Amino acid sequence: MSELTTMQAIARLVPDGSRVLDLGCGDGALLEYLQKQHGCTGYGVEINDANVLACARRGVNVLQLNLDEGLSVFDDNAFDVVLQVDTFQHLRNTETMLQETVRIGRAGIVAFPNFAHWPNRFSILRGRMPVTRRLPYQWYDTPNIRVGTYRDFEILARKNRLRILQSFGLHEGRQIGWLPNLRATTAVFHFEKG
Repeated sequence: MSELTTMQAIARLVPDGSRVLDLGCGDGALLEYLQKQHGCTGYGVEINDANVLACARRGVNVLQLNLDEGLSVFDDNAFDVVLQVDTFQHLRNTETMLQETVRIGRAGIVAFPNFAHWPNRFSILRGRMPVTRRLPYQWYDTPNIRVGTYRDFEILARKNRLRILQSFGLHEGRQIGWLPNLRATTAVFHFEKG
């Protein structure tokens, strides 16, 4: 497979013309890409003032909300796809947000740092928390309030009666299908209510 960015890998999972909600959308780059390349519509949700402004400059509809306060402002099945790209590990209410994702969207897509990537394991064996390009923070200053693995999400999905439609890992621009829990820096899951 040719090199692809996380944005392109996620975008390939989103059907053209979908109504999308991007939770923790950052500067809106992914939603802008989906609008321009795939004819999607929708909203981003972001809390950071500078990112909200960046979204507006890109022409991305954005709502400034704190995800830890829930998504009660959205009706059931209001979106075709709900995205959580590098958002999951920052949330206090991860499981609730996962349930909300399938309540307000017909499908969900999450991508997060895979803590089980082999260099992370090696770092732990040496007695240190990993610091990598994908996890660039020291243990004491990380914005990540939790870490998870590819395998952890599979278990969480089963517990919440979610059906995984597609899953894979990403590492340095390559999609990883074989042993993604060990070989991938990023875990990607496309799922729906079971």
